[in-house]
Amino acid sequence: MSKLKCICISTLVGIMCISCESEKEAFINENINYSVRQTTLMLEKVGKPTGDNYPRTMDDDGNLVTSQMKDWTPGFFPGSLWYLYELTGDTLWRNRAEEWTQSLEPLKTFTEHHDLGFMMYCSYGNANRLAPKPEYKDILIQSSESLSSRFNKNTKTIKSWNYRKAWNDTVEWFYPVIIDNMMNLEMLFNGTELSGNERFKDIAITHANTTLINHFRDDYSSYHVVDYDTITGAVKYQGTCQGYSDNSTWSRGQAWAIYGYTMMYRETKDQAYLDAATKMANWYLDHLPEDLIPLWDFNVNEKGYTAEGKSYAVEFKGENLKDVSAAAITCSALFELGEFTKNKRYLDNAVKMLHTLASPQYRAELGTNANFLLKHSVGSIPHKTEIDKPLVYADYYFLEALVRYKNMK
Repeated sequence: MSKLKCICISTLVGIMCISCESEKEAFINENINYSVRQTTLMLEKVGKPTGDNYPRTMDDDGNLVTSQMKDWTPGFFPGSLWYLYELTGDTLWRNRAEEWTQSLEPLKTFTEHHDLGFMMYCSYGNANRLAPKPEYKDILIQSSESLSSRFNKNTKTIKSWNYRKAWNDTVEWFYPVIIDNMMNLEMLFNGTELSGNERFKDIAITHANTTLINHFRDDYSSYHVVDYDTITGAVKYQGTCQGYSDNSTWSRGQAWAIYGYTMMYRETKDQAYLDAATKMANWYLDHLPEDLIPLWDFNVNEKGYTAEGKSYAVEFKGENLKDVSAAAITCSALFELGEFTKNKRYLDNAVKMLHTLASPQYRAELGTNANFLLKHSVGSIPHKTEIDKPLVYADYYFLEALVRYKNMK
């Protein structure tokens, strides 16, 4: 952050910090201008949406890697375009955002995994908020129906993934629920608002309540994966898939939790969610390094934490590798959490995180980084994928944080 002193003058209504406001405006405008230029280069590279060219990451040679529509990430790029429209007011970005958003319409009936909120709410949710069209409402309602189809009344949760095995290759997950799933509940609240169907909201609340009981330790650090018995609803397993070890705290998982329960408070005004979000945020902030960008897992290589089985974390030697995507998600969440709690710690750290993300250490030079905005994210070390690479969702939450900072009074 700038070390210039703030010049404050007394007014009849209090203190007006003139240079602070001008520095904030300059910072925001510089990052908007940069993001516009970098994303313009991305659009030139990727062309029109084709169903399998949604920007996701970069390969080892510096080339753009895209995903197909049914991956969990295609909604983030159109979502980023919507944020650029919100930040600039330029109809060019609205037009591009509409084009990329509308290409995802076939996903409204998709039921193969839980990430429909990421896929459809980051895209169509922002579209309906910023430039509504009648068809957007119907698409979001149908998407909420599709996501709700994965809810199980015995487990009281939405099933995240289908069957898979844990890294030890012996533990089987028949009904795995991951902390990431908290992020998909926002679309269900919107589905109720648009349709009047209370079932969507009820499912979201039920899932959040169950997750709050089973996904957190006493100190409010989080498990990544909880597997349930589909008959009794009992917890069969608590551990990780993308973190370092079953008893560790995966950084992006903790970020999803902070964001998810802050959102739950916004939608319900239930104090229990706000209390939980603050405890999760406090744990996260208490374990950060000096620059506020977390390691990819908070407990990597610490005593008492051991990677196992087929996980690449067993042999991975980059212990000090950070995850910018976790920082961007948390940064955005802290702006909202600070607004709700009026806690200066959250707002101050949100601003500091945003400035760090925008620094040369983490923001790419124009025309580099396969035209993504941020560097040094981690997709999944256990899967040996997207290690120290840009990620489309890191950019999305960076731009969302920029919007929230701009709107912060």
